[in-house]
Amino acid sequence: MANVVVVGAQWGDEGKGKIVDWLSSRADVICRFQGGHNAGHTLVVDGKVYKLHALPSGVVRSGKLSVIGNGVVLDPWHLVKEIETVSAQGVQINPETLMVAENTPLILPIHGELDRAREEAASKGTKIGTTGRGIGPAYEDKVGRRSVRVADLADDATLVARVDRALQHHDPLRKGLGIEPVDREALLANLREIAPKILPYAAPVWKVLNERRKQGQRILFEGAQGALLDIDFGTYPFVTSSNVIAGQAATGVGMGPGSVDYVLGIVKAYTTRVGEGPFPTELEDADGQRLGERGHEFGTTTGRKRRCGWFDAALVRQTCATSGVNGISLTKLDVLDGFETLKICVGYELDGERLDYLPTASDEQARCTPIYEEMAGWSESTEGARSWAELPGNAVKYVRRVEELIGCPVALLSTSPERDDTILVTDPFAD
Repeated sequence: MANVVVVGAQWGDEGKGKIVDWLSSRADVICRFQGGHNAGHTLVVDGKVYKLHALPSGVVRSGKLSVIGNGVVLDPWHLVKEIETVSAQGVQINPETLMVAENTPLILPIHGELDRAREEAASKGTKIGTTGRGIGPAYEDKVGRRSVRVADLADDATLVARVDRALQHHDPLRKGLGIEPVDREALLANLREIAPKILPYAAPVWKVLNERRKQGQRILFEGAQGALLDIDFGTYPFVTSSNVIAGQAATGVGMGPGSVDYVLGIVKAYTTRVGEGPFPTELEDADGQRLGERGHEFGTTTGRKRRCGWFDAALVRQTCATSGVNGISLTKLDVLDGFETLKICVGYELDGERLDYLPTASDEQARCTPIYEEMAGWSESTEGARSWAELPGNAVKYVRRVEELIGCPVALLSTSPERDDTILVTDPFAD
């Protein structure tokens, strides 16, 4: 049976939640493999809206196992609150339907405090635009070998030792930023209080998933953010703190690279970005305003208005390469309805030279100007279309041109936030 990785192929907010939910009907297990609760997915199921941040999108599907892998950094207090919220909407969540990897690092209150203090202290032009939820500092502690992990909650002596090691690092940092030292006893008390609410979900996820794979079950790997925010291949330093590309899927849950059979890249029919950093096709005119309003471009997690621009084929071609994308899911095509003319970025001009990719150096990225190709738009509505025959001719031409420019076929086409408003071209789970 095929196992599928879903990754965002732009700067996030591509509509992964709906696509993962849609694919979940074909999967047995749905896994989150990186990121934290800084990522938000909005699902619309039978008119009911679910906003997920830490939970895998598959939790709204009954009879499926949802997994939070070791590649994630987890805020246990947020997870408990999110479970309560989703449960109140009628979704059943228990240790049989949700597992958390025992080796998952925890996001502690001290991480959020450090995150926000650093951002406030940063001078103009050096701010990253983080959500302030402690994701970066939590990953720093993981690499620095001073994390408190889920398994540590089960043994008080280990928990105390882990906290003390973390505070040896954090207290000097806090002093330099003018923050009071950590209240050690309060932190330990909070961790002891949350432990019995988290530990029932703890499991050796690597073992469970490898057994499920041997049984022939289908596994869906769900990424957060987008490939252009990858710590290695994104627009550094304006990136997230983890690897977002498909190669992280296996590492982030404890499976070998051979466990991945198909990579589906989620691509919005235009481009958006939240926070700071380069954005070659950004529109600060009426067209950009129109894209934002029609696309309801506000962050699920932060509520921040997203920056909007024309589709950037050069960037998506790049992310399809770094993630080994087999096919894309093109979302929000309906937002382009009514535009008389559409533009697609096919490359860049840098100091008089034409490039077909975005360079790595920040100063060069800032000097890149987009090279556009224009296409005729369409006046008819594509919203809710469920077959190619229901699409206007120029909309089909736009999709086909996107395929040509990025060098990757469209496997799915989404025409509204509703689960069933999806055109299936190629089933990623097909053997």
